[in-house]
Amino acid sequence: MEELLKALADPTRAVILDELVEHTGQTLFEICNRLSSRHGINPSRQAISQHLQVLEAAGLVRSERSGRYKFHYVDTSPLAGIFERWPPGPTRPEP
Repeated sequence: MEELLKALADPTRAVILDELVEHTGQTLFEICNRLSSRHGINPSRQAISQHLQVLEAAGLVRSERSGRYKFHYVDTSPLAGIFERWPPGPTRPEP
């Protein structure tokens, strides 16, 4: 759970996840281009690679090699653990 919360705490990683939800199966090059063109985020490829490693360690991203390319896929199933740990409580009555 700690790795999951750490992965979600960084705004750049959240944007990476948003991009992978919209279009999963991207290469590092594609992710960097989308972050730059759509969000004005311009960290180095090494920095984005490190963010992807944190997301992988949390189980939110999985990677597969195909020839020279490494494709990154989103996996939101670990987020279910948050709801299991902290289920939604009863709603407050309207005043």
